[in-house]
Amino acid sequence: MRLFVPAEIEAYAHEHTRELGPLFDELRDTTYARAAMPQMQVGRVEGSLLRLLARLVGARRILEIGTFTGFSALCMAEALPEGGELVTCDVSEESTRMAQGFFDRSPHGGKIRIALGDALATLGALDERPFCLAFIDADKVNYVAYYEAIVPRLRSGGLLIADNALLSGEVLDPKSPAAVAVAAFNRRVTSDPRVENVMLTVRDGVMLARKL
Repeated sequence: MRLFVPAEIEAYAHEHTRELGPLFDELRDTTYARAAMPQMQVGRVEGSLLRLLARLVGARRILEIGTFTGFSALCMAEALPEGGELVTCDVSEESTRMAQGFFDRSPHGGKIRIALGDALATLGALDERPFCLAFIDADKVNYVAYYEAIVPRLRSGGLLIADNALLSGEVLDPKSPAAVAVAAFNRRVTSDPRVENVMLTVRDGVMLARKL
């Protein structure tokens, strides 16, 4: 993942974003020690952004596509009230096992339910209660499919967030299947009359879309 601002500016932003707590530090260290492709994990800045956005929309029910080792889910779960729910979808037994171990140690972990398997199938099997917020951070070739499945399930005023919307700059001249898919996703969101959107250059690009 190529960052879009100088490393010293990234470090400054990190230092001036409030710490998330020792459990998150341990989760980051464990991920980098044990997981393949640990750079997929969101860090303090993006995790804090997710938590803040969840609080701002008053989220009570959250959907996440792409659990990895659980950093982003734990961040968002902290914003949920008692009785709130976060459903996080992934296909990896190994990474979700690590995530569950950290969920079990968090006072907010009981709000999180891991759904192992194909995310589109999981979404289709869920009850019809709307989501307040959805976060997409999974296989890029399915971003448009995830988007089309999620938007009807968002409440009015609900927020969809997608990570890696700039894909290390590859969207400027997309050639790989992932880059072509993310570029198509960005175009779809921007042209969709059901939402208002903004692209942020946070880390690898974050797309925000609020359902009208």
